[in-house]
Amino acid sequence: MFLDDSFQIRLAGSDDRNRIIHLLKQLAQWMKDNEINQWQFLLDGGDDEEIVQAIDNNATYVVMKDDDLAATFTISTKQSDWDRELWGEDPSSNSLYLHRLGINLKYMKKGIGKSILTWIESSYQGEVKYVKLDCVADNIKLNNFYKNCGYEFVGVTDSFNKYQKKL
Repeated sequence: MFLDDSFQIRLAGSDDRNRIIHLLKQLAQWMKDNEINQWQFLLDGGDDEEIVQAIDNNATYVVMKDDDLAATFTISTKQSDWDRELWGEDPSSNSLYLHRLGINLKYMKKGIGKSILTWIESSYQGEVKYVKLDCVADNIKLNNFYKNCGYEFVGVTDSFNKYQKKL
């Protein structure tokens, strides 16, 4: 169960592409307006192709409340170039990498982020050893969120804090 039965998690499809990109850019603009240094590159279309590719690769999920996109996230056991840059080469495939966890502004502060992390952890229990993620080091609220959800701080690379949780 996820928060309540009115929320559903499912794989994103090609028909979700524009809504996901729009949501992520809306969040990037909100962060910029609130002087949070995260995701500004999205505003210029800096990740559009990668977002579409992750959807096509069945790595992106959406959280829906009826027909409303409440959240999105991307997970993969395959390292991206970014993951290798931050974490180093991991040929074991014992880790799940989380990217672009974005919550629709109208659903923020309702426990959706924590519910998503719990869903990921329970869904991949026994399949991987770790869930790994990163965020901008000076995004205090986001860093505290991950720590409060039980993620262990494991270091900094290029001003990005790295977190992991052993499953």
